Order: sequence, then structure tokens, then C-alpha cells
Amino acid sequence: MIKVNDLTFQYPNGTPVLRQINFHIRPGEFVALIGQNGTGKTTLLKHFNALLKPSSGSVQVAGIDTRKSTTGELAKKVGYLFQNPDHQIFMPTVEKEISFGPGNLHLSKEEVKARTLEAASQVALSEYLKENPLFLSKGQRQRVAFASLLSMKPEIMVLDEPTTGQDYQEGIQIMEMVKKLHYEGHTIIFVTHDMELVARYAQRVIVLNRGQVLLDAATREVFYHPEELMKTNLFPPQIAQLAQKLKTNRPDLDNVLSVEDLYQELIRLEEDKANVCCG
Repeated sequence: MIKVNDLTFQYPNGTPVLRQINFHIRPGEFVALIGQNGTGKTTLLKHFNALLKPSSGSVQVAGIDTRKSTTGELAKKVGYLFQNPDHQIFMPTVEKEISFGPGNLHLSKEEVKARTLEAASQVALSEYLKENPLFLSKGQRQRVAFASLLSMKPEIMVLDEPTTGQDYQEGIQIMEMVKKLHYEGHTIIFVTHDMELVARYAQRVIVLNRGQVLLDAATREVFYHPEELMKTNLFPPQIAQLAQKLKTNRPDLDNVLSVEDLYQELIRLEEDKANVCCG
């Protein structure tokens, strides 16, 4: 679905941001992109819909070379959620904001209306359709921006800090919607600083450090390389850190990312111990 080959990017002033980035993302993957501030995460995301073009190397999205395409051309394939919702909201009402994208896909008025109402309902904004989005809270504006993506139904969803401005429960609700989209076949790439969300939702993690890929592996494998993560000032979820402490005496505790994981592993270990004693 996405092929990044030897991607290097620098701004016009010569400041290098990305250096020799290589990875492929297959259709239907759920990928978290993590790293400390200033390491190039947002810059990398903007290459997926041609907001930025490689200084060298290439990015292909669904077989399209982004160097030869425009953001508008990729809009049918890639939905992009900015970290700051104010960077993408521009219509006078929530309803018009959500309907703008599908309205440009040459759909019928009935289909555009249905998509708009469905997306607004999904993010709990049905009662705000006639409101000016700029008068809403930042968390609500983020949901407006997210609804505008949902109404487009793109194959790929690129989400830069999708839970910005949300409290814990609202953030989980948004990520559960993203999870549902993944189950429906969408490819998901998201940036977050919340390692608990990464552990809970991502299947694969790409770690950036100083503009280069430091780690690229399954989520469980990445979080069990704490010494590597420390290079980016990131730490595994607390439950994984606890399991790693316990691992000194229980070497099988290498698969824990949640409280439920730890509970199941400890139950299994106690059962194994009982079987040995009784055997």
C-alpha cells in the first residue's frame, strides 16, 4: 500500500529532517509511528499525501508516485488528519465541513448527505451540524476534522495525534472508531506520544530517531527493547516495564502489553508450577 524507498528530505534552508528512510506498509496494517519531538514524524506523514515531496528517494502510495501527483489526486486514497485541526477546518458550519470532501467525489446529493450524517453521528457531533466549527472546543474541532475524513472513506488513514484535545475517555472512543475502520479493511498509520495507546491498538511500530528508522517491528517486540527506546526518550507502557522487572525471576514474561496479558501469564506460570509440584 505504501512503499518508502531511500527517502531523504530537507527544507529549502538545507536543514535535513529525514535520512535514508526505507519501509513498506502492506494493505490493512495498523501502524504506529513514534519518536521524540523534532525527529521527523509529521514530516514523514506529509509525504504520504504529497503535501511534501522527497528531496531524494521515492514514496509510492497505492502504486502512485507522490513526486508526480498532487494532494488532490491522492485524496481519494489517503485521508490525512492534522495534529492541529485548525489547519484543515475552513467551512462555516460543521455540516459543510464534513460534507466538503464527499461533495467533491461526484457522489449524489443523497449519498453526500448520508455520509455526512453518519460521520457526524460516529463522533458525537450530530447536534452541532449547524454550528461554526471555529466556535467549538479544540477537542470538538478535532472530531470535526476526523469526521471529515470518515465521510471520505479513504483506503488509507494517516492520523497525526488523533486524540489531541480529548480527555482519556474521548481518546479511547476515537481510537475504537479507528480500530473499527481497521477491521473494515482500512490501512491505518498514526502518530502519538501515548505509549499506552500504541500498546493497545498498533500491530506494528516504526520508531524514528533523528530522522532515521531506529526500530521497525511488531509492537510487542519494539516495547521489549527498552534500551533502544531510551535513545528517543520514550519508555514502554508501565505494565510492560513491570513485566520486564518480573522477568528476572520469570523469563517467560516477554509478551506483556496489558494488564490482561500480565494476568494471563501469571496464571499460566502458577499452573505450570502446580503441575510440576504435583507431577
